[in-house]
Amino acid sequence: MTDTGIPSGPAAAGPRCPSGAPARTRRPRARATAGAGRMAALLVSPTLLVLTVVVLYPTLMALRESLYGVKGLDPETGFIRSTEPFVGLRNYAGIVGAAGDRFWNAFWNTTFLTVVTVGLETVIGVVMALIMHRAFSGRALVRASILVPWAVPTAISALLWRWIFNSDGIANALIGHQVLWTTEGFHAKVAVIIAEVWKTAPFIGLLVLAGLQVIPNEVYEAARIDGASALRRFWHITLPLVKPALLVAMLFRCMDALRMFDLPYILIGAQKSSVETLSMLAQNEASNVRFGPASAYAVLLFLYVFLIALAFVRLLGADLVGGSRLRRNGGSRLRRNRSPLARRAEVTA
Repeated sequence: MTDTGIPSGPAAAGPRCPSGAPARTRRPRARATAGAGRMAALLVSPTLLVLTVVVLYPTLMALRESLYGVKGLDPETGFIRSTEPFVGLRNYAGIVGAAGDRFWNAFWNTTFLTVVTVGLETVIGVVMALIMHRAFSGRALVRASILVPWAVPTAISALLWRWIFNSDGIANALIGHQVLWTTEGFHAKVAVIIAEVWKTAPFIGLLVLAGLQVIPNEVYEAARIDGASALRRFWHITLPLVKPALLVAMLFRCMDALRMFDLPYILIGAQKSSVETLSMLAQNEASNVRFGPASAYAVLLFLYVFLIALAFVRLLGADLVGGSRLRRNGGSRLRRNRSPLARRAEVTA
């Protein structure tokens, strides 16, 4: 009897790729993937071009300039050099050597101002966001008034606070004591911290408000029905869910505060050891036509900011992108750390 069935085996299945799928079905998918990759590269190329022009090229030029010294006098001819001499890493050695005291003072000033201002801004910004998120009469006016300091240019803000901190200004009138805020001393740091927190706390409040608005109301309603207090709802529901937006805001503020220059420069003044930052130190060297040491200070500041940002992303990377690790694990860690009341609220939502 003749077998008229469909032939089976490798001959009938046709050529297959090593994974077992027909080879002809792989080619359109590969072409589609290559086309999507080219389209993605085309869309990203303008951003990469701008970053190259405004970030990468100046950074490389600053690194190159930091390897050259001041023109000065040529010991062989006795005349001023027409070009800057190559000194290698001598500028960096001078920063931590002869000028080490000034550098480390600026380094600790920068770190102290960053830690204190970002910490206060985070607390105040979260409070602002909670206030702006509540539904009450006149909420639009409150939001606009809270965001006004962030909209004021930093130079104008520094001049405003310089007037407030004058010897006969409003600050001394309120405390009933004569304090010379714009002179050397810890009070100069306090003046800079107050002015910086007043201006930039609304930035954190705005980003946290955006995070609050994506939290479902059903979660709070379920927790409220179960008898959770306002403090427990904030600690077990609001804070974990708004954490990604809060961490992004803190990262941006840390990077901005580490490069602080204009506020202390205008409010307190130049070459004040109490508030001199790394940016002010680099500007002071550049204003004295010492571009090599100024570039060395700028490179060290860039490395400092880069390391802080890298540590922030490495340690808190999953939270910065919205808790991807929690989503991948089904939110088990979050549910394990929450109270049973908050877990019931999440399940109800």
